[in-house]
Amino acid sequence: MKKTVFKGSGVAVITPFIDGNAIDYPALERILNHQVDNGTDAVVICGTTGESSTLTDAEHRNAISFAVKTVAGRIPVIAGTGSNDTAYFLDLSRYAADAGADALLAVTPYYNKCSQAGLVKHFECVADRVDLPMILYNVPSRTGVNILPETCAELAKHPNIVAIKEASGNISQIMRTAYLCGDELKIYSGNDDQIVPILALGGIGVISVLANCLPRETHDICRFWFEGKHDESLALQLKYHPLIEALFCDVNPIPVKEAMKLLGRCDGSLRMPLTKISGKNEERLHTELANVMPEALIG
Repeated sequence: MKKTVFKGSGVAVITPFIDGNAIDYPALERILNHQVDNGTDAVVICGTTGESSTLTDAEHRNAISFAVKTVAGRIPVIAGTGSNDTAYFLDLSRYAADAGADALLAVTPYYNKCSQAGLVKHFECVADRVDLPMILYNVPSRTGVNILPETCAELAKHPNIVAIKEASGNISQIMRTAYLCGDELKIYSGNDDQIVPILALGGIGVISVLANCLPRETHDICRFWFEGKHDESLALQLKYHPLIEALFCDVNPIPVKEAMKLLGRCDGSLRMPLTKISGKNEERLHTELANVMPEALIG
């Protein structure tokens, strides 16, 4: 039986900046501790929501090390190390292992892309050389590459490839992946609006944007499901659906950065080419946050 990295809610944590420039490490420390203290089951550092694509190599490495040191073993830290350059993916993954990360999150190659056979070679190259559990990340809307269920089944044969974050949105495809892979490849929802549907297919949790704002509640969607309280789990999924929609009313992480600003957890700044949320979407986001957590808003 392969190791399960975590079960429940993993947060795809933002990277707070100071006016869009340097990483705001004091804010990141507060955010990480807030997550641990409020039930989050794992932290993903330097993922898409963490704006990894605009972090320098030094920032990427420093953020991974900082997260590991701050979390200090209280919950797993999963390092986003995926790249479209296999050699860099390997180098960064080795660094994450040396820094003490508990697992890797590996996005499919983007822009140059590759075939399904290329995906197998790409992921296996790192899994053969870095002794950490690897979570594949399937998000074809961003990368232009879809990991087919048959490819997942081939990759699941590797002892270090243990799970997939599924953000394709294709429930039929996810069902086939679950059918072909069984316990050899655990499934995490990569979309906050599909937590319960994927749990119903045998998924074991979510890697979540929503959890930045609502860590306890996102954890509880999963906890209720695992406790057999399916109605309660679904009720929470539906309750927070309008906020989830608002958090994706613009390119992620634009809305969640604004939400975290409204909650007083960072200054909300982004790295270009991402730009501030539009006025209409900002109003929508403020309204939905106020509907579920009015006491937490500072603006």
